[in-house]
This record gives sequence, structure tokens and C-alpha cells, in this order.
Amino acid sequence: MTTVEKWCVTENENDQRIDNFLFRHCKSVPKSHIYQLLRSGQIRINGKRISANYRLQLDDMVRIPPIRIAPIDSRPTRSVATSNFVAFKTLFEDDALLVLDKPAGMAVHGGSGISHGVIEQLRAQNHSWKFLELVHRLDRETSGVLLLAKKRSALTELHRQIREGLTEKHYWAMVQGQWRHPRQHVKLALTKYVTAAGERRVAIAKNDHDALKSHTIFKLHTSWKNFSLLDAELKTGRTHQIRVHLAHLGFPILGDDKYGDFETNRKLAKAGPQAHLARMFLHAHTLLITHPITQTRMTLQSPLPKDLQKFIDALSIPSNN
Repeated sequence: MTTVEKWCVTENENDQRIDNFLFRHCKSVPKSHIYQLLRSGQIRINGKRISANYRLQLDDMVRIPPIRIAPIDSRPTRSVATSNFVAFKTLFEDDALLVLDKPAGMAVHGGSGISHGVIEQLRAQNHSWKFLELVHRLDRETSGVLLLAKKRSALTELHRQIREGLTEKHYWAMVQGQWRHPRQHVKLALTKYVTAAGERRVAIAKNDHDALKSHTIFKLHTSWKNFSLLDAELKTGRTHQIRVHLAHLGFPILGDDKYGDFETNRKLAKAGPQAHLARMFLHAHTLLITHPITQTRMTLQSPLPKDLQKFIDALSIPSNN
């Protein structure tokens, strides 16, 4: 970019942070350089200096100065081969929303050594889409309902619904041990930390410093001698919330490689076909929202994946039958 650019904010950019807007608009420019331009006031909105967390408003005029960067290596860049694209199962789609049945093992976005997640693959497959963003996230090993917005206005409205508790999210979680309570509210604040190996983790907060209020409702669905199948309803959407709440209560999710019982996970992964479980048993099965455009109440559901259903079928007759 060797000349000044001016960009009038449209509906697709409305309410987006200026730094995120610039990351997408100036893809070849290092993020550190973009932040330097913001700090120095070279990027202006309506002629005024702004901070990196400024949210764009409809009809704002963004001024981007000439940006000179080092020449890019002329060798071909590595991209996602079309043969490597995942054929995602679509649960619902219209002009505003895209709802997928995310498979386990697929990250929702690139990063942390993952070059292309769900969002990157979808953008690469659908060049005509002017806007596509994740409304919420699922852990890499969690399967189930994943909601994306195809319009900025839809994203903003759905985020409002989430903030105001107007949505419902339900997960199936198979845990180790016999759960006794038909319905149990768990309100344990969480905190994030980094391990000595540099991995991000979440734990129950020991004090109010940086504590994030967290609330999960667990309902017992079926119990066996050694395992219990729970419906987990998220009242807040913290990172690893269900996993950490259950591990803290002494009922780790089967197959959880961060907070689970590692010996049990090892045995299940090496078990024969009838008792084999090679992934975390956590599945987002139902999401209730109000359509951001039509205002219709929607129930979005994903059936239990075959590998998890096979594990249930292989268990003995439930003890509560």
C-alpha cells in the first residue's frame, strides 16, 4: 500500500474493533506494525486518533496511511489444498447464519500450531462470502453445534443475546463415577494460568483476583457402575468451564487430556472395540437462540456422533433402569 486509503464503514464492519478490521484489510502487514501505526496516530477515524479497541460505527471514515513493508518472498506460499478441505455437515443456513455440526479433532480457528481451522477453511471454500465470523467457540476435541454469523449485524445481535442470557447451550458429558444428584447447580469461579511448559490452563479460582464467575447446571441422564452421562447446561461460557467444574467435583470427563483421569483415558484408548473411546466425551447437542433477523426462536440440534453412541451401546444395562 503506497498511497493513502480511505474506507467508509459499512454494515459488515459495524461494531468491529479497528485492530481486527485492519488485520483483515492489511493481511500482509505484521500485527506489530499495525499496532505501531495506531499508537502513533497514523490511522485515523473521521480525522481523529483512536485506540486499538475502538469499535467502528456505520459510516465512519477510516484513513489508512501508506504502508511500506519488506518485500515478500517470491516463493509460493503454503495454502490449504482443496483436497484437504473438510466437508462440514450443515445444520442450518440462510443469509445471516451458518450452523455446522463440528467434528471432534477440528479446531474452530487457526493458531497454536494449527494453520487452518473451521473458519479458515470455510473462508477459503467460499470466496463470495463478504463476512463470516464465529459467534462462539468449541474446544478442538468437542463436537457438535457451532454457530457462525454471515452478517456483522447478526453477529452483534447474537453476542447481545449471549451476554443477556437469552440463549441456551446444552452438552452431553460422560464422566467417571456415579453422579448422585438429578439436578445440580455448580457456581465456581474460574481463573486462567500458564503451565511451566507454556500451555494455557483453567482452574477454580482461589480468590477474587482475576476470577471469572461461572455457572453450569448438570442433570443426570443415565448412570452405570463406573460412568454417568450428564446433560450440562452452560449459564456462562468460560473457557473449559464444563471440564474444570466436573474435574474439581471428582467426576472428570472421559477422554479429557487436560483435566481428566489419565490412567482411565489410557485404558479406554487401548480397549477393544466394545469399550474403546479415543476422544473426549463432550458433545454440544442443543443450542437455542432467537434468529437475529426474523426474531424466530430456533432450536439447533446435533445428534450424538457414532463413536460416542457406540461407546454408550457397549456399556452394560444402566443401573437406574
